Amino acid sequence: MPADTDPEFYSRADAHINLSNGQISKSTRGKVSASMLFGTSRFNAWLSATGFDSAEEMRQGREDTIKFFVAEYEKMLAENLDDYIQNFDRYMKPAK
Repeated sequence: MPADTDPEFYSRADAHINLSNGQISKSTRGKVSASMLFGTSRFNAWLSATGFDSAEEMRQGREDTIKFFVAEYEKMLAENLDDYIQNFDRYMKPAK
């Protein structure tokens, strides 16, 4: 864990993952993933809005905001894909 990651970071992430895992029994993995992605984007839009004083100011910062979140998502997705590649058998084919 990077030094600047707060101690509750993974616990919060795991809570979201556990919620999504629980929804898979009533839907498809793709639909659950789409809902989680939408929820994350909606929360991040709200979070971004809290940093602006007006809609015009937010409009002016729109592209930088998108670039920031897309870059963060790409970095996290790449790290998680690499983790699954390195641990594929352990994660996807656990011992019985």
